[in-house]
Amino acid sequence: MLKIENLTVGYSASVPVLHDVSISIGAGQFISVVGPNGAGKTTLFKAISGTLTPSSGRLSFEGEDISSLEPSRRPHLGIAHVPEGRQVFPSMTVLENLEMGAVPKAGRDEWATNLERIYTWFPVLKERAGQYAGTLSGGQQQMLAIGRGLASSPKLIMLDEPSMGLAPSIADFVFEKLMEIRRDLGLAILLVEQRVAEALQFADRGYVLETGRIVLEGDGDTLMADDRIRQAYLGM
Repeated sequence: MLKIENLTVGYSASVPVLHDVSISIGAGQFISVVGPNGAGKTTLFKAISGTLTPSSGRLSFEGEDISSLEPSRRPHLGIAHVPEGRQVFPSMTVLENLEMGAVPKAGRDEWATNLERIYTWFPVLKERAGQYAGTLSGGQQQMLAIGRGLASSPKLIMLDEPSMGLAPSIADFVFEKLMEIRRDLGLAILLVEQRVAEALQFADRGYVLETGRIVLEGDGDTLMADDRIRQAYLGM
């Protein structure tokens, strides 16, 4: 579905953040990218979303080269991005935030069905549909950000640090809901996350990103058993 080949990208041409990164995501797969702060995880998502232009390499989605496609066109292909820090629209209601996610044609066509599903997964959003998003708790805002992404009827949803700033019990709830959503929709998920154990536990495949390079990859169980992962990220 999404294929990233030998991607090099940065915030200036002379200082790349990612170096020769290759990642593949199949339809319906759950892929996790883990690594320390500053490794380039958010930069990777910005390149996929189109807000950063690669200096080399290729991005393709369902066989189409999207390396130079405008960022505004990518959601219409079925790519949803739930950004780090949630970034809901604080002065808009919960329902209005969800409507903002339904801009692609697929989202508009399936709005009623999607809204019902979102409210089923996250009942608190239905309860607070008329409440301003800025007054929600951090966990509720994260649910809203995920719901907004789902409102576009994506084929792939990218989640950048969804557990950031959340109490452990709320973060666990969010991960459980992501698994439920994946089962219900057959949705492909690309997750960037510092909670390495949870990220790899659910992953079909994981990638470890350090200083802008993929240093390890494999299925979740294999990576969890790797001594480098256990020592560097799991405290074992």
